[in-house]
Amino acid sequence: MPDSNITKRALAQAMKDLMRTEAFSKISVGDICQACNMSRKSFYYHFRDKYDLVNWIFDSEFLQSIHPEAYHNGWGLLADMCAYFYQEQAFYRNALRISGQNSFREYFGQAITPLMAFFAQDIFDGVEHVDFYVTFFSDAILMSIIRWLTEGAQIPPKEYLCQLRHILFRLAIHTIDELGPSEEGVQSDQPAPTGQT
Repeated sequence: MPDSNITKRALAQAMKDLMRTEAFSKISVGDICQACNMSRKSFYYHFRDKYDLVNWIFDSEFLQSIHPEAYHNGWGLLADMCAYFYQEQAFYRNALRISGQNSFREYFGQAITPLMAFFAQDIFDGVEHVDFYVTFFSDAILMSIIRWLTEGAQIPPKEYLCQLRHILFRLAIHTIDELGPSEEGVQSDQPAPTGQT
């Protein structure tokens, strides 16, 4: 009996190949099976539907390989995330356009949010009301990544990260200059984003 993961990977590769040229809505389970010479029975033995397959690709290729505790700071984690998404942009551009019930975009958001929280927590460590900052920037960065991918990742990951870093520094400096250390408990010694070279 073939290894279960071999079958899953074959179905996943077929789905990724199809999604390079076809909209997700136009791809059927039959198309996926035909592309990798598998039976529908084999497909449904491993996956509930094509939505489940897309989520499994994300889980197996990305989530299982990312371990936040292995990073010294959030910038390294974000750099690896962006490099992976850029490499697989054709698949994720299509996947993030899936709408309706069981959409990948919703699943993606739920899965990425804890990683974004790790990134934001690292940046705003020691700041008053840190939970507000973490939530706000987690949401903002998540939406920025989704826009970057769905619009075709027109700039490479390093440039994208440089722009993001620049925005964070400008916001931090602007907040300190505008509010001053005495307003709303803002301290003039708020830490700047870490990991800056």
